[in-house]
Amino acid sequence: MTEHFIALQKDFATEWPGPTGPEVVLSNDSLQLVIYPHDGCRIRSLKAFDIEVLREWDDNKRAFQYGCFPMVPWVGRVENGEFSHQGLSYNLPQNKAPHAMHGIACMHHWHVLHASKTKALFQLTLDKPWPFKGAVLQEIQLIDHQVLMKLSIIAQEESFPASAGWHPWFKKQLGDNSVQQLLVNFNADWLEEPGNNEVPTGNRIEPKLGPWDDTFGFNSGVSVSLHWGDTLQLDIESSGDYLTVFDKQPDATCVNTMTDRPNGINSPRVTIVTPEQPLEIETLLSFS
Repeated sequence: MTEHFIALQKDFATEWPGPTGPEVVLSNDSLQLVIYPHDGCRIRSLKAFDIEVLREWDDNKRAFQYGCFPMVPWVGRVENGEFSHQGLSYNLPQNKAPHAMHGIACMHHWHVLHASKTKALFQLTLDKPWPFKGAVLQEIQLIDHQVLMKLSIIAQEESFPASAGWHPWFKKQLGDNSVQQLLVNFNADWLEEPGNNEVPTGNRIEPKLGPWDDTFGFNSGVSVSLHWGDTLQLDIESSGDYLTVFDKQPDATCVNTMTDRPNGINSPRVTIVTPEQPLEIETLLSFS
């Protein structure tokens, strides 16, 4: 584990070296992705029809502020960095005190299991600070004008609670076009009631209008559309039932598809991963 990984466990806003190590490039006639396995298996760049749609790295960005990275084996915050399973309590690093932030994907190197021109498979071995043994697989595939992303969390021995999803930063303006601002459209079934401590209360209430730093629920999978005027449209469909939207920064918006809400591993509805039953989520990005 590098010094940057150790520092990230203490402070989510620690200085970050950005994309390092080898890169995996996927491309076809419509799309190009650049993935860095040693940088949280993050999609650093995603170009649709030669247009970059993700917030890019620069020296001022921190670990959770650019590209698109997986959140595993929990999404968002874990309240006070604590959760319990089968009568035992466990502690996670409070890197956004007092909470644990965005999982451990950015705290370890991922391994490339397969890479071709349009498809790649990566593996993360679950290790400290996560207290259970297991693995995470991330598969990314290009199909014409679509990106299919899959996450699987696999228990090696003991069962454990978990959640999974992605944390992309989509640009609010494409290139130098400041007129055609990003619009995010969706029709959620409920809003996770925000708590006064940056963690949802667990109550479900009526969705509200933006601006948002909120998590929404869907009864039958997430469906959301992103529009940059008449320049580009992105339709997102996910098998996950939760969507976090954060659009309170001037240059980029987070649109996170997830299997659970933040702090969901402390919920009675939490998914339990076993050696026989992994947790899986698929999200399809369709550009036009």
